[in-house]
Amino acid sequence: QVQLVESGGGSVQAGGSLRLSCVASGDIVGIYCMAWFRQFQGKEREGVATINIRNRWTYYSDSVKGRFTISQDNAKNTVYLQMNSLKPEGTAMYYCAADRFCSGSYYWGQGTQVTVS
Repeated sequence: QVQLVESGGGSVQAGGSLRLSCVASGDIVGIYCMAWFRQFQGKEREGVATINIRNRWTYYSDSVKGRFTISQDNAKNTVYLQMNSLKPEGTAMYYCAADRFCSGSYYWGQGTQVTVS
């Protein structure tokens, strides 16, 4: 099993910034992709950003491209999501996900709430 613990969520004014952190522990052998998802109230979870921790390839959804940055610190088993120029429509629960072998099957964290007003 893989355990993921997110932190860094909170309330911020439009135009502000937050940095989310996700610490991975447990059986992390073969966890080659890490991602951030978000879920708006009453909606399905959607992908925001992905990073391949072996080659640092990244992917961003069109809605956050240019404003959000995903990064890693392998020594700390931690992935970050730097969110700049936040918009009220970005208010959601943000989830960290770990993907063994980048297969599309995820382990999930408990989520951290981001509220933009």
